[in-house]
Amino acid sequence: MGIYLDNSATTKTSKNAIEAMNKAMDTMYGNPSSLHRKGMDAEKVLREARAAVAKSINAEPSEIVFTSGGTESNNMGIRGFIERNPHLGRKIVTTCIEHSSVLNLFEFLEGGCKTVLLPVNKEGFVSIKELKENVDGNTALVSVMAINNEIGSMQPIETIGRIIKKSNPKTAFHVDAVQALGKIDIDVKKMRIDLLSGSGHKFHGPKGIGFLYIRKGIRINPLFYGGGQEGGLRSGTENVPAIAGLGTAVFDMMELRERNKQCMAGYKALLISALKREMTDFMILSEGEEYSPNIVNICFKDIRAEVLLHYLEQDGIYVSSGSACSSKKKGNSHVLEALKIPKEYIGGALRFSFTWENDPSEIEILIDSLKKNVEEIRKIIKR
Repeated sequence: MGIYLDNSATTKTSKNAIEAMNKAMDTMYGNPSSLHRKGMDAEKVLREARAAVAKSINAEPSEIVFTSGGTESNNMGIRGFIERNPHLGRKIVTTCIEHSSVLNLFEFLEGGCKTVLLPVNKEGFVSIKELKENVDGNTALVSVMAINNEIGSMQPIETIGRIIKKSNPKTAFHVDAVQALGKIDIDVKKMRIDLLSGSGHKFHGPKGIGFLYIRKGIRINPLFYGGGQEGGLRSGTENVPAIAGLGTAVFDMMELRERNKQCMAGYKALLISALKREMTDFMILSEGEEYSPNIVNICFKDIRAEVLLHYLEQDGIYVSSGSACSSKKKGNSHVLEALKIPKEYIGGALRFSFTWENDPSEIEILIDSLKKNVEEIRKIIKR
């Protein structure tokens, strides 16, 4: 089976989610838009899942639109708002360490908007000073990810929301919360969030399903047009089995969220303490209460991350050399470059990401494998 520590890339679909999906496919195969009983059964699945998602972020069910995942949610929320509300200004603001689905969209929007990428400090946190300077009467939208997918830095979303609304109440606040659900508490009202993206496969739901929270009163354009499903914002017959899996995964995640967070934080603390005790010549980028409880990014000096990754794989351990969405791109991570990681460390960055289903014994095996393989790779390099 192996030791899976790449849960920020994706999680294993839970048994409860699979059962819910199988039931939906087997007995609730009607089209939710149909008026007969089969259609009503399928529509009930959507209604229950929508309520579970809404409850998890303190929203109303009517404020949840199902999508295909985080990338679509980010595109729909940001682009849809900009296109629908040109009168609110032509400046849009984000940070330099966002996911590619936000950064590439901002690059696309540059033709019609003034785009601003806020810097982060060497720990990976956004510059509040520059945020304040860039929210004015011409700022239509600010997008900030709640938890960075590579290093786990948790941005002060409540503070950012307060600053945005104080500077310009009409500026929309979009939050990419794909890595945050199940790791931190999200309250869209308290945090003054207008748009929020989530993805099912990051918390043991299926792939290919996500959601966009749209605060009541916010107007956006759809990305594509059709039969008018999901309030006219996401046309196309809903993926009922995937939505059933998403709803079940959200419900399970919220039922045990405090225990789950403690589990992940315990695994992380165990790894960091063992590393400090057993190994040398590395940098930990994700240590402290300001970082996600499930992500540890470690830069091993004079090591190529891809090489170490495959050495670990030979021991049955699965980790990531960074964002899964960018792992096949050449060059260094834009996140690590923003942190100005020294050149002798930046190429050796591995991301270890836990879930509540991991086990302390797996961390012990990981440490033994790291000690053995890092030492062996360094010996080969020095020959």
